[in-house]
Amino acid sequence: MELTLLGTGAPAGLPRPDCPCAACAAAVGREARAATAVLVDGALLLDLTPGPAFAAARAGHSLHGVRHVLLSHPHDGPAMEFPAGLPAPVRVPDGQELALISGHRLWAVPLDSPGTGYEVTGPDGDRLLYLPPGAAPAGLEPAPATGTSATGTSAAAPGPSGHTEPRGHIPPSEPYDLVLLDVLGRPDALARLRAYGAVGPATDIVAVHLGHDVPPGDETHRRLAAAGARAEPDGTTLVVGAYRDTPPLPRRTLVLGGARSGKSVEAERRLAAFPGVEYVATGGARDGDPEWADRVALHRERRPASWRTTETCDLVPLLAERDAPPLLVDCLALWLTDAMDSVGAWDDARWANGGARALAARVTELTGALRATDRTVVAVSNEVGSGVVPGTPAGRRFRDELGRLNAAVAGECEQVLLVVAGTVQRLRG
Repeated sequence: MELTLLGTGAPAGLPRPDCPCAACAAAVGREARAATAVLVDGALLLDLTPGPAFAAARAGHSLHGVRHVLLSHPHDGPAMEFPAGLPAPVRVPDGQELALISGHRLWAVPLDSPGTGYEVTGPDGDRLLYLPPGAAPAGLEPAPATGTSATGTSAAAPGPSGHTEPRGHIPPSEPYDLVLLDVLGRPDALARLRAYGAVGPATDIVAVHLGHDVPPGDETHRRLAAAGARAEPDGTTLVVGAYRDTPPLPRRTLVLGGARSGKSVEAERRLAAFPGVEYVATGGARDGDPEWADRVALHRERRPASWRTTETCDLVPLLAERDAPPLLVDCLALWLTDAMDSVGAWDDARWANGGARALAARVTELTGALRATDRTVVAVSNEVGSGVVPGTPAGRRFRDELGRLNAAVAGECEQVLLVVAGTVQRLRG
């Protein structure tokens, strides 16, 4: 299949008319996007963009061969234009399968929000999934391997005129060749597709429905790359199933930053599109400290419901687990505090009489485990030492040891990021 992105923006487009926000101001040239619409093999049009005939002409295509126009969501952008000669736009009922006269097969995917997604299988067997803005497939429960549905009825068989009886789930199969969805607005949708097996390592993931709530400039593309996705400008033509030399995602990432810099949010964002993340909280509980409890509660509220939380400073066994889900460690500064407590680092005599060596051994054990791990790891740490020198020997000791720990961990990571005022600077990778 060949598809052309007539538009890749949110229903209101990007930039929005008369909007002064930074994202709209930066949306010029290739970053300006009309409402998302996708032309498949010149015969099937998924959603409408303003001026679809002109959009197709700019991309070197015509709409004369379009046989079906399918809408996916309630339209809240500019008034839709229906060019003369196009079939009347329709929404296919959820779960309905159709055999189109163009040789494509279509299934209307039920969603967890208003709208309908579309699975399209081309004449050559290539498969794509198209989801509307702010949506994820509903009920990703695989059908039994016996060929019966979850309700116990037989699998759907073709009916009159190419129709089949409705089905209510994505069937077990190979991963899609191409997925188009609202990656930044619904990263959990991508995580659920990955957990189900509908998105695999070879699936081409293209972000659409990009609006003025995305970050301005290159930050959008950086966030998409962290999710294993990309955005293309309006007018781009893609061949479904074509080989793309996609750089692998970094397996070990260190995210540094000062207090309230946004480093934890960045670390969580990097794994939001992946399923089953294990969140390792090294801070633990502090009885009688309501302010700390509020901090912990804030972090918990941000995490996807599918994530599992482990409260521990014993990181080495977690890193040694094989074939385990991604690991998010927040944060190494609190891990270091616990390690320094255990070796008596705050007592000058104990520090000089073996404490420093014991701490160095703990750090070496941690970095060795990080080097050997096969898990995807995102670790958070505080960047210190740029301001006032601490007024106590213990404070200076902690500052120095945290600097050494950060450098040692960074040496084992493919990617190192520094977050300043919510803005990410890539130091490596």
